[in-house]
Amino acid sequence: MMKKLLAASALTAFGAVFMAGPAAAADSCELSISGNDQMQFNKSELVVPADCDEVTLTLEHTGKMPVAQMGHNWVLSKEADKQAITSEGMQAGLDNEYLPDDDKIIAHTDLIGGGESSSVTFSTADLEAGGDYSYYCTFPGHSSMMHGKLIVK
Repeated sequence: MMKKLLAASALTAFGAVFMAGPAAAADSCELSISGNDQMQFNKSELVVPADCDEVTLTLEHTGKMPVAQMGHNWVLSKEADKQAITSEGMQAGLDNEYLPDDDKIIAHTDLIGGGESSSVTFSTADLEAGGDYSYYCTFPGHSSMMHGKLIVK
């Protein structure tokens, strides 16, 4: 009886792991982050498994302030390009969501206000494991506090 019980438990555990395989991989390719009215992201690091073909990131603005006063976006680039993108973004202005027309931007969400959310799905084909990638908010003055690392491994 004990052997049958152990065998049944092992099969159940195997089935659970086997069934979770593709779903778990898909879940790890979906990321979320939030920003608040205190100019803070809730995460300073996001990890993407190297086997993800694409990633979907969802940004949620947990504050209450409107987009014109405390808008947030999530912008991904190489760390070396961050300063130029944020500077050019200020010049682009609110009408352009503080985003320059720059192909160094790997991905970005819309600029959102309190209570809103925005998602972006992007390919990981050009991202390298161990690469130096940063994410940040391009609303003027926010990138100094609202930034983090995207790690591909």
